This record gives sequence, C-alpha cells and structure tokens, in this order.
Amino acid sequence: MNESKGYKPSILIVDDSEMNRAILTDMLEGEYNIIEAVDGQEAVNILEHQAEEISLVLLDIVMPNMDGFGVLKIMNQKKWIENVPVIMISSESGASQVERAYAMGITDFISRPFNAVIVHRRVVNTILLYAKQKKLIDLVEQQIYEKEKQNDMMINILSHIVEFRNGESGLHILHIHILTELMLQHLIHFTDRYPMTQTEINLICTASALHDIGKIGIPGEILNKPGRLTDEEFAIMKTHTTIGSTMLKSIPAYQDEPLMKMAHNICRWHHERYNGKGYPDGLKGDEIPISAQIVAMADVYDALTSERVYKKAFTHEVAVQMILDGQCGAFNPLLLECLSGTADTIQKELQNSTPNYANKKAMKNIVKEVLDK
Repeated sequence: MNESKGYKPSILIVDDSEMNRAILTDMLEGEYNIIEAVDGQEAVNILEHQAEEISLVLLDIVMPNMDGFGVLKIMNQKKWIENVPVIMISSESGASQVERAYAMGITDFISRPFNAVIVHRRVVNTILLYAKQKKLIDLVEQQIYEKEKQNDMMINILSHIVEFRNGESGLHILHIHILTELMLQHLIHFTDRYPMTQTEINLICTASALHDIGKIGIPGEILNKPGRLTDEEFAIMKTHTTIGSTMLKSIPAYQDEPLMKMAHNICRWHHERYNGKGYPDGLKGDEIPISAQIVAMADVYDALTSERVYKKAFTHEVAVQMILDGQCGAFNPLLLECLSGTADTIQKELQNSTPNYANKKAMKNIVKEVLDK
C-alpha cells in the first residue's frame, strides 16, 4: 500500500443493507478506495470491468437478485477468484454455510455484528498476503522467463531464416505460437481426451516455430512461385515435412530431449489430415499427434488470412468458415469446436500480441500450475 504516492487499494463492498455498507465504509475509507454494490448482480457487473483494479471483495451471503454464493460461482467461472481475494461477511455463521464458502474460494469469514479491529486487521492481512503472493509469482515468472528466453531466441532466429527465404513477413511464426496456445488452452478445458500440463502446452508452442524448417531445403523458384504449382513442383514442396524431420533426426546429441521429439512430430506431421488424406505418411485420426493436429489448424488459418505471392488474404470470418466447412482438409471434430469457441478472440490476440507477450503469458500459465500443485 503506497499511500505516499496517493495510491489506495480498492475494496468492493457487496451488501444489500445500506447501513452495513456505511459501517464498513466508515471503518475502511481512510486507507482504501471504496466501491459499493447493492446486490450480487451489481457486484458481477463491476467485476466484469474492474476485476484487475479491485484488491478485495467484502461479500454478504443473503442478498436479492443474486446472493453471495452466486457471485462466488461466477468469480470461479471467470477465474477472478484466483487474483481477487474474497472475505465473506454475514450474520449466518452456520458450519455448512462457512464450509461451502471456503470450498468456493473465499479467503476469510467475518461475522456480524462487526468488530472494527478484527475487520481492519483481516482486510489488511488479506490484501498484504495477496500483494506478496503476486510479487512472488512475478519473481518466479521472471526467473523462468529469463531461463527460457535464450532457447526461444535461437529457435525463432532459425525459424525466421526460413520465413525470410520464403518471402513471408516473419509474423507467421508468432501467429502460429499464439494460435496454438489459444486453442490448446481451450482444448484442455473443453475435453479431458487430451490431458496435458501447462509445461507440455508451452513445449508444443515453442516447438511449433520449427514446423516449416524443412522448407530450407526446397528450391527458391518453387518456394516463391507466384502461380499455381505443377504436380511435380507440389510433390517437391510436400517433401519439406520429411526434409525437416530428417534434419531434426540427424542431430543425435538431442534426440532424448522433449523439445526435439515434439518438434520432430510437428515438423513431419503438420500436413496430415484427420481422414488420412494428408501427407507424408497418410496418418489418420489420433495416429496424428495432437501437437501436429493443433499446429496444422493454426498453420492453415494463418495461411488463409495472410497475403502470399500466390494469393490474396481471406478475412477472418471467411477463413474460419472455410476450415469448418472442410475446404482445407479434414480436422479433428474437437479441434473444430475449439476453433469455433475461440473465433471471437483470435483477431484480438493476434493484433495485441508480441513475442515477449506470448512468452510471458506462457510463463504465467506454467507458474500458476506449479503453485496450484
């Protein structure tokens, strides 16, 4: 709490009783910026726009329109509860109510009538605890990020050499990383068919940068031909999958490294299709590693929405519909649902993201997983 610079943490008081709100405000307004909500629905509306600015919620249980448990349910769904601590306030202190509240993620419980000293101390302790936790998380994130940054840098330099030779903007690698991460996060929350940790997700996203490394072995006149490729030229172009996987296999010192194994799978099989009509091996269904399936869809979307020497860019809406309609080959039905589920956020993520942002976002997910464990 840095009052010397005029900063006051914000507390959201949610109670249908004007008197209770006034009592709590009188106790706390000297040190905190107080925001009031008369019921659960108003609280949710405030959190929708200000969750990142709110340091603590003081939440009543019994309220009209939406009670405290309704607020907690939405805070869990929206994952606000992970960053915004909640102290439940109520005159109903039965064991079942308190247990239910703690099970839904509250940090503390205060009974009415209020004791000013207890209220103040618990508020201060909770806000300080979360501030220290955030500082610790930021420190761990930075340490992991710095450790991984050099690896990412070398992989991206190598990938961008291929991009440069291919006459592309250099954004393709970043877009594949962002799209892969976006759809993988949606996938693990959408189904338990492909269980994976945040570390594994980050590994797939990092390895995705090498998906087209084999194009370094394709003649430039084919790689950058402005018109349609002949059958013979397309046959040569398709060999970039086997060239890339062979290149990675020819580095014996790193064959046991998870990143190398993941990069090999993506490089070789990101042009396979779910119905077995892809290349180079005609794999079908889940014979194709999920990493390669995800990168394949990300690759197709970005190719459709980007201008190339042989085509104009399609709009986001058209590209999504083309993939859903099967115009770009068959994809896993679960991944098509992931594409539909993330379609509204894809453009925003691509427009706002930078390599640094994407990497730090991945580190946050890994650190959160470690802390949860």
